Amino acid sequence: MRVVRVLPDLAAVARRFDYTVPPELEDQVAVGTRVRVSLHGRRVAGWVVAEDVEPEPGLELKPLAKVSGLGPPPPVVALAEWTAWRWAGPPSALLTAASPVRMVRDLPRPPSPGPSPPARAGGPLGPTAAGSLDTAVRPGLLGVGPATDLIDVVVGVCRSTAGPVLVLVPALGWAERLRARLTRRGFAVAGSWAEAAAGWPVVVGARSAAFAPLGRLGAAVVLDAHDEAYREERSPQFDAAAVVAERCRRDDAPCLLVSPTPSVAQLVACRPVEAPRDLERGGWPALHVVDRRHADPRSGLYAEELVRAARARYPHPFVVVYNRRGRGRLFACARCGELARCERCGHSVAESGERLACGTCGTERPRVCAACGHGRLKVLRYGVSRVREELEALVGAAVGEVSGPERPVPDTPVVVGTEAVLHRLRRASVVAFLDFDLHLLAPRLAAGEQALGLLARAGRLVGGRASPDAGVVYVQTRLPDHDVLAAATAGDPTRFLGPELEVRRELGLPPFQALAELSGPGAAGYAAALGLEGSALAADRFLVRAADHQVLCDRLAAVERPRERVRVLVDPIGV
Repeated sequence: MRVVRVLPDLAAVARRFDYTVPPELEDQVAVGTRVRVSLHGRRVAGWVVAEDVEPEPGLELKPLAKVSGLGPPPPVVALAEWTAWRWAGPPSALLTAASPVRMVRDLPRPPSPGPSPPARAGGPLGPTAAGSLDTAVRPGLLGVGPATDLIDVVVGVCRSTAGPVLVLVPALGWAERLRARLTRRGFAVAGSWAEAAAGWPVVVGARSAAFAPLGRLGAAVVLDAHDEAYREERSPQFDAAAVVAERCRRDDAPCLLVSPTPSVAQLVACRPVEAPRDLERGGWPALHVVDRRHADPRSGLYAEELVRAARARYPHPFVVVYNRRGRGRLFACARCGELARCERCGHSVAESGERLACGTCGTERPRVCAACGHGRLKVLRYGVSRVREELEALVGAAVGEVSGPERPVPDTPVVVGTEAVLHRLRRASVVAFLDFDLHLLAPRLAAGEQALGLLARAGRLVGGRASPDAGVVYVQTRLPDHDVLAAATAGDPTRFLGPELEVRRELGLPPFQALAELSGPGAAGYAAALGLEGSALAADRFLVRAADHQVLCDRLAAVERPRERVRVLVDPIGV
């Protein structure tokens, strides 16, 4: 009988098992088909990952129990296997992302090919994107201003490609809006997994759409390729933009990454696509840098010009960004000056209602000094709630707060929040970063790239400087000459990315070496077994490096994981 190899839908089981195909299921089983099999006395779901295999001799194989429905096509199954190797994680999670949420047994009839949608007058980005499509070289990297409308880029690629076009965007809301705009322009855009598998010519989606069920790509476009939303939060923590680039390489299809602030890794891996310089610069916001080096400490967190701007009235919200949640984040005794720290783990405690709480271990205690018992504590580091209260007193009007996805956006003329507020609003007249040094000096390798990305995100809310109704971005800082601020002011990210690239080249940092972070009780033993150069970041946290990803990922795949729990993160962005 015909024998197939099945990967169970179990994160803890990476082994494949062989099963026979019953005659009644013969015409329903292929690579990617979702099935149910008997495994250790119970039925589990899985995917067929290989067919017509030679089983091990001497084994009595069980038959497939059931065919559940359609799954990813063979090229996507192979892509999922590569992604699992590249980011050192279970392939079952990737095949889940590549499969429909509900079982699909039949595909709809694809739309009949008709005449091309009528051309509309557009800007120069459409011809630029169409002319950049080249399969013989690396992916293209198109730099645009953050406030630039990218519909012309997508339309230009769709008109110039005969095969299916895959378009990736960072958020589901953006994907829905882009689908609607393309449909109004006459393109047939897939609205479901089944339509994409059936052959709709354009597929638009967020991160998991990198594994859309297309047999072979005609072209791919990744909008805002720098966005961290493309990075999966669960293992394997893949980068969807890199997955799409690999998929295009396998299909010999052109790939175009579009970003106002590309990462250093993308700058090295891609070829530049030249866009009109005035168009790129005009899409960046007007940036006003407020130098706080000589500010009077009695003036508080807000510069006078920022307070005056907040008191004005605008057609859209005035947004203040301060990336610390809560009210008070760091306290000291008003009598002895001792810092308020947790008695259990030694970390600083923050304000939690009427008490103090440790954010590390959760221990709570009264608002008194543990050293001398004094009941008055000074706030050394404010949280966003305290910042909102202070601004409300200065402005003399209601100020809303947004500090996470769980809170609705308040309908107030002034809004204060963490950087989450930049993703919750569609438009703003002013965006003010209260302490931008928190981002510039963050202890992370990608701190500069992330800070430039925040300015680009703010620019999308207020509009580009070339727009007549554009707003302004205020930045309070004690580093007014930083390369990130110079790049955003000039509307030219290479002013920061160029020097950053040379520094990483000299120090042998990514993308010129490959890194992996190991954490958990089994991290020490696993790091030693790998035999790679590395260093200890903490008692159960290690960083290992290799000359390139081929060496690193081969080693991670070859060395067996220890029994103790260990978490592997390739290309960590938090170190």
